[in-house]
Amino acid sequence: MTEDPKSAWKAGAGLSRRGFLHAGAAGLAGVPLAGCTAAPDSGDSGRRPALTRPEGVEDDAWSHIREHFILQPGTAYMNNASLGMPPASVAEAVGAGYEALSRDPLRGKNELGAFIASNVVPRMAAYLGAATDEIVLTRNASEALHMGTVGIRLERGDEVLVTSQEHPAGRRPWDYRAAQDGIKVNTVFVPSPLESGEQAIGLVEEALTPATRVIAFCHVTRGGHLYPVRGLCSLARERGIVSHVDGAQAVGMFPVDLHALGCDTYSASLHKWLLGPMGTGVFFVRAGARDRVGSAFAPDGEGGMAAYQPPGTSSLPLRAALAASLDLAEAMGPGNVAARTRHLSDYLKARLAALQGVTILSGATPATSCPGSTIFEQEGVDAVEAVGLVAQRGRIHIDEHQRDGHNAIRISTHVYNTTGEIDRLVDVLQTLSP
Repeated sequence: MTEDPKSAWKAGAGLSRRGFLHAGAAGLAGVPLAGCTAAPDSGDSGRRPALTRPEGVEDDAWSHIREHFILQPGTAYMNNASLGMPPASVAEAVGAGYEALSRDPLRGKNELGAFIASNVVPRMAAYLGAATDEIVLTRNASEALHMGTVGIRLERGDEVLVTSQEHPAGRRPWDYRAAQDGIKVNTVFVPSPLESGEQAIGLVEEALTPATRVIAFCHVTRGGHLYPVRGLCSLARERGIVSHVDGAQAVGMFPVDLHALGCDTYSASLHKWLLGPMGTGVFFVRAGARDRVGSAFAPDGEGGMAAYQPPGTSSLPLRAALAASLDLAEAMGPGNVAARTRHLSDYLKARLAALQGVTILSGATPATSCPGSTIFEQEGVDAVEAVGLVAQRGRIHIDEHQRDGHNAIRISTHVYNTTGEIDRLVDVLQTLSP
């Protein structure tokens, strides 16, 4: 077998951060990589533009970022809230990790694990405004939410308050605990869209009872509504209540500072807006909340945050490749990502507002709507059917939002989308109306 001298792994240098990512590019040389536009087909990451911070929100300012993605030419992807589209560097890093395991399984396992512990976890914690010993990596937000739900110490008769807009992955673990442990799950109705953060806080406060021990809610709902997380966590802290936050739709779209938010637990998928490999997530437990939020796997609580880590074999190549996702996220800057995605969604909303029969359901202000997701209803159009029709007629991938009483279409635009793609989408939407 011929060895590639460019691979840091094969040269015996081990998996340094730079060497690991370089090995990924070399190890996948020859794989066809077609850019979002007409970029050359190449597996050589050196032919892509440098990851420099964009200046401004216009398409031209982000064109060099767009060239790091390998979506088939002519296809537009606007379903990031379901699954993000990882850049080429992430795909290459995943390949490099599996190549390391294939060439020398024991060494590959050990060095990938060391790379994750020394590089990925500390950087992820810093990106989230948390301490390194307050997070563990998971497969997704659903797993993390379940871990938090099972770990929160509750007694029979204790009550948990959830909102009416929770994702099933956030609600079902509480139904499980109600059946198993005799706790009571109460639901507070929060309108879609909500009028203001103060409205949401007031509704939650009114729904609290002397037996409420946990408030569980989204940072951003599936429909893109932005909850007042800091205010809700402050309310919980004042009442001695655990705050349990689902951040699946937040991390990677705008800055998230967990210490500033003041939540006790936070769960997120990293394969959505952070553009990590599919099957990556994170679970946060505030250091000061560990007396109330135990591990789902180690009842004695010994071992610090390591005790919260799901046992067994994890996908080390996927977790190691989060370094490439963080490279991109850090280069762009969370605030810049928020501004760019807000610019795109505002442009979309302006185009939609000019169409007859369209009702925009996203929050009217930045305080009540996330930057990247837009939901709307189109008269005479079934949202589920629209997903397939838009893909067929325009090669554009979108999603539906038939919940919370809506028959809505959901468009979730990320930094690599363009106003031209939005114009194309609107043209296709006009063909759907009866």
